[in-house]
Amino acid sequence: MGIVGARLRTRALICCVAASFLADATLQAQQRAQTPAQPPAARAQAPAAAPLVRENTTRKIAPHTWVIPDNSVPFVPNVGIVVGSRATLVIDPGLGVRNGQAVLREVAKISKNAEMYVVTTHFHPEHAAGVAAFPASAKYIVSQVQQKDLDELAPAMAAQFAKRTPLMGELLKNATFRKADISFDKQYELDLGGVKVTLMTVGPTHTRGDTVAWVQDEKAGVIFAGDVIMNQTIVAYGQYSSTKAWMDALAQLARLRPAEQEDPAIVVPSHGAVGNSNLIAYERGFFQGIQARVRELKDQGKSEPEILMSVTDEFKGRYAMWNATDRIAAIVSNVYQEMR
Repeated sequence: MGIVGARLRTRALICCVAASFLADATLQAQQRAQTPAQPPAARAQAPAAAPLVRENTTRKIAPHTWVIPDNSVPFVPNVGIVVGSRATLVIDPGLGVRNGQAVLREVAKISKNAEMYVVTTHFHPEHAAGVAAFPASAKYIVSQVQQKDLDELAPAMAAQFAKRTPLMGELLKNATFRKADISFDKQYELDLGGVKVTLMTVGPTHTRGDTVAWVQDEKAGVIFAGDVIMNQTIVAYGQYSSTKAWMDALAQLARLRPAEQEDPAIVVPSHGAVGNSNLIAYERGFFQGIQARVRELKDQGKSEPEILMSVTDEFKGRYAMWNATDRIAAIVSNVYQEMR
C-alpha cells in the first residue's frame, strides 16, 4: 500500500502541476481577449520589461525538475533545472553572463551537487550566451549541428540583439559562446542519478540545431522543447526551417508520452506558459491545417500569390487569439515551396 500510495500521490502532483500551468495559460488568453486593443502609438510607448531572469520565482514541476519561468518577458527563456542524486543539469541559462549568474544562484538553492551539466535548446543569445557564466567544471553538451550554428551564426546574432536596447547591449557586451565539452550527433543519454535525460536533435525546425531535452523523472515525463513548441504563440521560422522536418519532430515528441496516456508529458516551451502533451497536438493541427488548405487551393489551380495571401489571411483569422500571427506568412510560403 505504501508504494501504491506514493505512486498515486506522484501522479496527482504531476496532473495538478500540468493543470495549473494550463489554467494559467487559459486565464492569460481570456485576459488578452477581454483587454481592449491599444492603438499602435500606445503600444510603441509602453516600456519593455528588462530581459532579466527573475530570481526567487523558481517552480517545481516534477519530483526532480524545476523551471525558472520567463514571466512573459521577451528575450527571457523558461530556464530548466534538473537535479539528480549525483549531478545537476541546467537548460537555457539566459541572455549573457549576468543572467547566467542569476540562474546559478537559483541552482544553488535547490542543488548541492558538485557535478553540473548545461545544455542549450538552440544558439540564440537568450538561450546560449548565459553559458559563459558557468564554471569550467560544468560540462556543456552540444549537438554537432548546434555547434555549427554557434560557430557560424551566434556572434552575428548576438551583435544584432545588442543593438535592440542599451540594456541588451550591456548584457551582451563581449559576449562569448563556449565550445562543447561533450559533443553528440543525434541523441545523448545523461544519467543524473535517479533521473535520466535524453537530448535529441530535431532540426531543421526553428534553427538547424534545435535540441529537445526529454526528462524521465520518476512517473513524470518532462519535455523541454525550446522554440520547437509554443503555447498559444505561432512558431518562428528561420532561414533553414522546414515544415516537413517540424512535423517529423512533433511526431517524434508525441511518441514520448502520448496525450491520451494517464500521465501526459509536461511540456516546457522556451517562452510562454508550461503545458502538457496537448501543446504538441495543437501545433500539429495548425501545420496540418495550413498544409491541407495550400494543397486544396493548388488543386483548384490557384496561383502562388493567391494561395499565399488567401491561406495567410485565413489562418490569421483562425488564430487571432494567438501571439505572433505575423509569422504565419513565412510558414505558408514554406509549405507551398515544399509541395512543389
